[in-house]
Amino acid sequence: MIRIRLVSGLLAAGMVTAVPACGVTDDHATGKVPVAGKEPVAAVVTQPPSETLTTQLEQALPNVKGKTFTSAIVDFPPAARAVPHRHGNAFVYAYVLEGTVRSQLKGEPVRTYHQGENWVEQPGAHHVLTENISRTRPAKLLVIFISDTGAKLKIADSPS
Repeated sequence: MIRIRLVSGLLAAGMVTAVPACGVTDDHATGKVPVAGKEPVAAVVTQPPSETLTTQLEQALPNVKGKTFTSAIVDFPPAARAVPHRHGNAFVYAYVLEGTVRSQLKGEPVRTYHQGENWVEQPGAHHVLTENISRTRPAKLLVIFISDTGAKLKIADSPS
């Protein structure tokens, strides 16, 4: 269940970790979840876990001035989801080392990639969805970037 609520003037969205008993619904006006035989308790809103990127190798390309080759391992814990982002002017190659990842670039359909499958992202591509679809098993990617030397490899979308 996804809960959206206004907290101190900010909009918060996330997974509700308290789950009502079968046949019991929450109080939408208060955001409290009834628990059998007890007073309603406030539902806890949490964000899904995020991925971590660990650089393996970063090296300037000797035959292409101003470009750098970077390889990285991206670990997705169970249910992890990356925020929508771009990779600047980098050309990106991703290979699924472990697990299953759902991915979508703006203007393209959602695709699911399993261990051993791969995809590329053109410079300037907008990555609107990247998530580990398993709630119990991690996923891992090998990602190769050919980027402008000194450029950030991931630029998260600004909150709207």
